[in-house]
Amino acid sequence: MKVVIQRVTNASVSISNEKVAHIDYGMLVLLGIVNEDTQDDINWLSKKIANLRIFGDENQVMNKSLLDTDGEVIVVSQFTLHAATKKGNRPSYIQAAKPDVAIPLYEAFVNQLESDLGKKVQTGQFGADMQVSLVNDGPVTIIIDSKNKL
Repeated sequence: MKVVIQRVTNASVSISNEKVAHIDYGMLVLLGIVNEDTQDDINWLSKKIANLRIFGDENQVMNKSLLDTDGEVIVVSQFTLHAATKKGNRPSYIQAAKPDVAIPLYEAFVNQLESDLGKKVQTGQFGADMQVSLVNDGPVTIIIDSKNKL
């Protein structure tokens, strides 16, 4: 699993001009899934996100996590995170898991993150044509790949 995390002052997801998710302060998490991903990837990545210290403390030092703040989360599936661009100019998405594999893993990830955070996680809609809006705070953008744990 690969994620792009953006610390945001607000973010939203719309589908066909209808807002399906909105947060004011927290993280927008773009999630890419491959066939090799397992529950171990979900558990590790969810705990990493819940504990990631990217929010300012009283001295504005990035020392607080979602668990320490009132921050909210939106998780959006994004197969394009696994684009292969080495050859040619048209990205290949062959590494991205197909929906029959990706959807259950996506749902399990959201459920695990809710469990680790102790709060509801908002989402986009898997496979939909979504419009994602955000105001990146900082800007703070972090990429984490569960296959690069060490």
